[in-house]
Amino acid sequence: MVDLQQIQEAQARLKGHILNTPFVHSRTLSAMVGSEVFLKFENLQFTASFKERGALNRLAQLDAKESQAGVIAVSAGNHAQGVAYHAQRLGIPALIVMPRFTPTVKVENTRRFAAEVVLFGETFDEAKEHGIALSRSRGLTMIHPYDDEAVIAGQGTLALEMLAAEPDLDMLVIAVGGGGLISGIATAVKALAPAIEIIGVQTERFPAMYARFKGMDLASSTSSIAEGIAVQVPGSLTSAILMEKVDDMQLVSESDIEHAIVLLLEIEKTVVEGAGAAGLAALLRARLEGDTRFLGKRIGLVLCGGNIDPLTLADIIERGMVRAGRLARIRVDLRDLPGALAKVTALLAQANANIEEVHHQRAFTTLPVQSVEVDFVLQTRGPEHIVAVLEDINAAGFRASRV
Repeated sequence: MVDLQQIQEAQARLKGHILNTPFVHSRTLSAMVGSEVFLKFENLQFTASFKERGALNRLAQLDAKESQAGVIAVSAGNHAQGVAYHAQRLGIPALIVMPRFTPTVKVENTRRFAAEVVLFGETFDEAKEHGIALSRSRGLTMIHPYDDEAVIAGQGTLALEMLAAEPDLDMLVIAVGGGGLISGIATAVKALAPAIEIIGVQTERFPAMYARFKGMDLASSTSSIAEGIAVQVPGSLTSAILMEKVDDMQLVSESDIEHAIVLLLEIEKTVVEGAGAAGLAALLRARLEGDTRFLGKRIGLVLCGGNIDPLTLADIIERGMVRAGRLARIRVDLRDLPGALAKVTALLAQANANIEEVHHQRAFTTLPVQSVEVDFVLQTRGPEHIVAVLEDINAAGFRASRV
């Protein structure tokens, strides 16, 4: 098992090489969820992820022979970048195996650090098996993303920084994939402030550690918006630590995570990937379901990564605008006569609804001949504005509904 001394030694080893990221109170998010929320901005690390901590702590303890032969890592992206970046700094050859679904931004950032990148398998676990085979055939030292004492100790340095900044926390809510981050944090926290609750969060599509913790049998899916925690088989070392030191585990949905990503972008002006939003997603879901376990608590969240593909982020923002009622699609039935469409667009202009898209449909409709359905995608101020727009159009003699 990892202990506090190993984490403190890791902190000394990493000093000057890893950013002590801000850990600050969010007044707006606190008001939204009914708790005092503090955010640890690990997305501000050079590779935009906490994974640098464990990677560097492990690399720094290689002997000369291991350093000369090189290292190998298997990762969906963030651990890969942490290993590649610090291996390059230390002059150590690095081979990185990544699943084929890994976002392009993470693949290209890893290659930018002069690492050899191999894309293999549809899941992390398939990539892991290939990585083990390559490490044996090439004589490379495996830098495991989570099931390694040095890696866990490196991740645990996060807890030391959070407790130094805010010693009176009641709870930490931490994203869980393989379990390295929560294992390191829980080890440090339970040694220094055992009254602080540690809550793990997984996505419903990859609930392996949650299932192990709860003694359940739950299947994993093949993909998730939170690919950084999309692990089908958690670590054995991390599982043992988690079972002993973590107080509870929770699941969140893909839509919960998307909502949290948009809120962090809009409110905190910070970009996080799916895993980085998991902690906030748990608080938002609890508030929605009437779960009071977080109410009034001083809660620390780790924004553990910010490496999200720009196209994916654009899609999430658009879907978030739909959920917030700021982007809506309405359908208007019209007589197919000159000027009919112009009358409706004039009504939309008077209602201050901005038209983003128009789809004019004659053939694929159940309306009578000489009638058309027109779908408008509108930018609005919110749900009440959408209702007002529909009322104005219907009052003018057209039939309009929200799609």
